[in-house]
Amino acid sequence: MTEVAGDRLVDGYAQVVFDLDGVIYLIDRPIPGAVDAVGRLRADGRAVAFATNNASRRSSEVADLLTGMGVPAEPQEVFTSAAAAAELLRDRLPAGAAVLVVGAEALRAEIRAVGLTPVAKADESPAAVVQGYGPQVGWVDLAEASVAIRAGAIWVATNTDRTLPSGRGPLPGNGSLVAALRHALDRAPDLVVGKPEPALFATAARRAGEGRTLVVGDRLDTDIEGARRAGLDSLLVLTGVSDVAELLTAPEGRRPTYVSADLAGLFDPAAVVSVPGRPDSGGWSATVVDGGLELRGAGRPLDALAALCAVAWSRTGGASDVRPGSPEAERALEALGLAD
Repeated sequence: MTEVAGDRLVDGYAQVVFDLDGVIYLIDRPIPGAVDAVGRLRADGRAVAFATNNASRRSSEVADLLTGMGVPAEPQEVFTSAAAAAELLRDRLPAGAAVLVVGAEALRAEIRAVGLTPVAKADESPAAVVQGYGPQVGWVDLAEASVAIRAGAIWVATNTDRTLPSGRGPLPGNGSLVAALRHALDRAPDLVVGKPEPALFATAARRAGEGRTLVVGDRLDTDIEGARRAGLDSLLVLTGVSDVAELLTAPEGRRPTYVSADLAGLFDPAAVVSVPGRPDSGGWSATVVDGGLELRGAGRPLDALAALCAVAWSRTGGASDVRPGSPEAERALEALGLAD
């Protein structure tokens, strides 16, 4: 068996840091099990923190949103890319310097809170452009940013997430808007603040002191890579963006420590698995056949996943073609979202 040893995964950690979109909520609704999971952690006396790349809300607003969903949170427990970007610019620019803000009002408020001056036009001579997600960002905003950056302003992106999760599936995220500006300028931002950069997780982890911190996220390219770059263990939950197919082709820097379908994996050893397992994990056998992976055996679908990861991750580029070698394997692949 490759389920997590011991009573509960969470027992090995002093603090759990959650991503928000796709882990705790989708837009404005809690994901099933999230309220209970955070409540159980707090009842245990375990430290909880939240780290988000979404720059459309301030820490206090995120805390209020979470509390309204039944997940009590304090502003000091919330780490946002908007606040991190503002702090970075505060350390690089003179007090009161103009910063052209492309994004939501929350990002403007964070810039103002650190003693800088948010502006909206390139002719206001901004020393920097900070770009974060905002649902009202449009062509005019990108045009002003383009002019300012060409004139020499520092370009800081709060994050480069291509998409953000929603109840209707992935929608364009800040990274898609950054990509439009990048294409127009034929250059990348000078700095990217949010995940997978390690700063948000590293700052949160310092709260745990000598205790270990576990990062819980739904995206391999931000949450899991960011945790690895911060030197932290991670749990991938399959309630948001990344799925099993993406996991099997993940490069080394984006591979989680554990995988579970949802947050139940924090408490139930039968609902989580450490990856990779062995090619013969938990009653399953994964082998390379005709250039793809073949799964045989019987057992938990999560153990099948651990076996598949063991073989896929040993190959350059992972594996995208997975076939069942038995009726039991066909059912397991269907449960994992890998059925044809």
